[in-house]
Amino acid sequence: MSDPLSTTFQALADPTRRAILARLALGEASVSDLAQPFEISLPAVSRHLKVLEQAGLVSRTREAQWRPCQLNAGPLKDAAGWIEHYRRFWDGSFERMDAYLAELQANKEAKDHERDD
Repeated sequence: MSDPLSTTFQALADPTRRAILARLALGEASVSDLAQPFEISLPAVSRHLKVLEQAGLVSRTREAQWRPCQLNAGPLKDAAGWIEHYRRFWDGSFERMDAYLAELQANKEAKDHERDD
């Protein structure tokens, strides 16, 4: 069994599933509503929804004959937190690279100035 974060990223790996989540971010929708923009069958959309449900990203309720799907953003928050850690790492790396490049530029300008004298 995969850990929850791996399951979330596996579910997000497919562009159709990401599009379904984007649609559900606007509000609940039926499987038919979710299938409309895609050139795939309803059973294929249902399979995508099953993956999203297993990752905890989507839930379905029953209202009479209608079974609306809803976004559950909790796992996305966990994934964003994990990514945020690495964003800080990259930001720090870019800041160090900027400082190093500024130092190189200052050294070059100093050498150019010495040649001009």
